[in-house]
Amino acid sequence: MIVFAIYIAIFVVSFFVVKFVVHRAATDFTSLKTVTFGDESAVKPNRIASVISVLSIFLLWGAFTGSSLVPGFLHAPGPFVGDATFTYTAQAEGQTPDDATVTVRVFEVGTEVDDPVVDPGDGWAKNDVDTVGAWRSGLIRVDNNDEFGRDEGHTVIAINGEPISPGQSVHTKFGRVGMSPKGTLNFEPAKGWQMEPIWLPAPEAVWVRVGEIASEGYRSFTLLEHLGYSLFRVVVGFVFGALVGIPLGYAMGLSNWFRGWFDPIVEFMRPVPPLALIPLVIIWAGIGEVGKIILLFLAALWIMAIAARAGVSGVAISKVHAAYSLGASKFQIMRHVIMPNSLPEIFTGARVAMGVCWGTVVAAELVAAEKGAGMMIMVASKFQQTDIVLMGIILIGVIGFGIDILMRMAEKALVPWKGRI
Repeated sequence: MIVFAIYIAIFVVSFFVVKFVVHRAATDFTSLKTVTFGDESAVKPNRIASVISVLSIFLLWGAFTGSSLVPGFLHAPGPFVGDATFTYTAQAEGQTPDDATVTVRVFEVGTEVDDPVVDPGDGWAKNDVDTVGAWRSGLIRVDNNDEFGRDEGHTVIAINGEPISPGQSVHTKFGRVGMSPKGTLNFEPAKGWQMEPIWLPAPEAVWVRVGEIASEGYRSFTLLEHLGYSLFRVVVGFVFGALVGIPLGYAMGLSNWFRGWFDPIVEFMRPVPPLALIPLVIIWAGIGEVGKIILLFLAALWIMAIAARAGVSGVAISKVHAAYSLGASKFQIMRHVIMPNSLPEIFTGARVAMGVCWGTVVAAELVAAEKGAGMMIMVASKFQQTDIVLMGIILIGVIGFGIDILMRMAEKALVPWKGRI
């Protein structure tokens, strides 16, 4: 919630800065005169907003992971590291309550540490020492070195002067001191706001991992091979889905019989998530490449069929009547009227289908694969290699975004008349 609130604050501040500072400084308002409120075609992405948004995400990522790429004054409060102390009050049968100090050395996990050295003190309750890793917690048996143990009714009754009983806890400036149901103390150092590397590593750690896997490989395959196999499966599955789905959509848009015959099938399969088909595809085709391509084919088929059908249905009837009046044949109407006017819808469907296929192949590789981006993420998660998991997620997002950009470029080049006719 803290990260989300900061991100919203950055968005609001950036909006007003750009709106009232950057845009006010501009002297040419000619382009703004064509913008009409509510005109979707006039709304274009603000590149400044895009850059600030991406930089804000990486800034928050670095600030809440203690990244060296972010200035130290922007770091969120980190976990406590150092020597923490607290005082406990103990009582025993026939003895007056006595105080002792516990010194806990909190260290960064993965580094070697020695126990702190302290004077045991003069009372029957002796001072204690222990070590605990940052973001961790540890039980502290304070009665082990006291003159009177649990057999003599040793019980801790207060921490830093605050009463405590089993199941309760006391917060100190170094962290939380709790008591288990059996009366054992548990010390949990203050965690701060930063994320532990096992949950969210710093950006530079992920970048280092990218270099390692790119040069050394992962599970007997290089990074390019993992990504290449995933991309190959997506392209092949999408191509087959388009080759079948587009003609099917045209047929459904032009023929009542085809529409009536296939409409129940298409509308039944359309809401079924491709992931729900994975068990069935594995039963039918196994866990090899054929099964994955069949799954991607099914993921793209219904989307492309609906897109082509919508494209045909959206052709203005006035254009068809005009072509007939000029003596055009059905083939010429199909070639020069229906196909050009339906291509924008088909390209929109293709962009959606490619995105669905890319997400589906990763999920399919999570279930059964020897290579691929999804397989890499799944294996890494089993060994808590969060940097590899994040690396895979980022690369999947970048490649998916790149595919969408290529589809937009292809649409712009092949359908230049979109929005003009």
